[in-house]
Amino acid sequence: MDVHQNFIDGRWTPSRETVAVLNPSDGAKMAEIARGGAAEIDAAVAAGHAAMNGEWGKLDAVSRGRLLMKFAELIRRDSEKLAKLESEDVGKPMTLARNDVAVCARYFEYYGAAADKVHGDTIPFQNGFSVMTFYEPHGVTGHIVPWNYPLQMTGRSVAPSLAMGNAIVLKPAEDTSLTALALARLAEEAGFPAGAFNVVTGLGEEAGAALAAHPGIGHVSFTGSREVGVLVQTAAAKNTIPVTLELGGKSPQVVFADADFAAAGTTIVRGITQNAGQTCSAGSRVLIEDSVYDEFAGVLAEGFRALRVGSGSQDLDLGPVVNATQKARIERYLDIARRDNLPILAEGSFGTNVPEGGYYVKPTLIGDVPPDHVLAQEEIFGPVLVAIRFKDEEDAIRIANGTPYGLAAGVWTSDLGRSMRLSHKIQSGQVFVNNYGAGGGVELPFGGMKGSGHGREKGFEALYAFGALKTITIKHG
Repeated sequence: MDVHQNFIDGRWTPSRETVAVLNPSDGAKMAEIARGGAAEIDAAVAAGHAAMNGEWGKLDAVSRGRLLMKFAELIRRDSEKLAKLESEDVGKPMTLARNDVAVCARYFEYYGAAADKVHGDTIPFQNGFSVMTFYEPHGVTGHIVPWNYPLQMTGRSVAPSLAMGNAIVLKPAEDTSLTALALARLAEEAGFPAGAFNVVTGLGEEAGAALAAHPGIGHVSFTGSREVGVLVQTAAAKNTIPVTLELGGKSPQVVFADADFAAAGTTIVRGITQNAGQTCSAGSRVLIEDSVYDEFAGVLAEGFRALRVGSGSQDLDLGPVVNATQKARIERYLDIARRDNLPILAEGSFGTNVPEGGYYVKPTLIGDVPPDHVLAQEEIFGPVLVAIRFKDEEDAIRIANGTPYGLAAGVWTSDLGRSMRLSHKIQSGQVFVNNYGAGGGVELPFGGMKGSGHGREKGFEALYAFGALKTITIKHG
């Protein structure tokens, strides 16, 4: 059985202890990873600073961009190997894992091409002065990524930081660290100087906490729960450094009577069941205009009944959830629905020969959920969709905005004016009209409002978070 080490300063280094890695499809132990902690984080941050003062820091933007582009090529070269590893580690179907590899490569390609295109300004000022602005790297940045999309999240967080010239320390989730370590090997092969790309595995409360609080870090990027996000931001605040937080959502899909029901139904079912519902921006609430509630709920129910759940290698509609804790969490919410007599409108089913011991949950559609019910307010993070009635446009906006979150939203209507009104009035970082998710959208700025966090990832906008704007004023007479 493989025992994986940390990647620090261009070398593979062990920790005193290890953490078991379980396969969500059958619950069996598949590997062990190093249980890094404060000492390993210290070493990784020191390696990052040495790289900034050495070969990595001396590279110009064009050279950095070429390294990222080469990295993308290597990810594509090993795409099938990486997809299989991601599928086994997370439990996701192979089709989805292959897409995750492609998106990860696209992040490094996109930001590699953008590395030499971050321009400053000249500012008109008093006579005899010339004023210029430049973006400079923070130094060493910390990246704490979640377990649901390890490859995609690593690319989304790490690629823009590297493009801006920072060295990085990556702390992947303990449940799903294997592809992050595989990427470290490819970074080494691509030719990143020692210390530019560091990976420390281990527990969040140990390695993750040490990284967030480290005084040598210039910026922290975190994706995860609101509770842990508050801890990360509090730790970083003691060092007065910026933080990018993406903290999940309870994203609404608002369906009006004039919507294209076929298109909306297919997309909404996919939007909550992709990756077994373990997606921060999953459309987990569907708000349906009262006059067509029964009709459209029937469309969704038909879609849910057709869904099949199986192991990652079986490549069905859904795989297992990531671990026993997550399965128990989802089942607790389903028990609450039954206790409160909320109607179960439809469920998917398990496929044939599903391995025993895996963390499988049936996708479930729950109807007539009150907007203030716990199932409509809290992030379940599983394949559970709650259907809510609304009366009119004003009521839809009130319900859509009636949670602590504000990450993404969907609006389904053929009325252009209505779609624009709702797009502006819904409190959300992204709004999709007559579509949802836009296929990942590497180019599209992404981030939350309210309890969903702050800062923006993806797109050109993400680059600015990983650079410090410097103003230079020259008096020349």
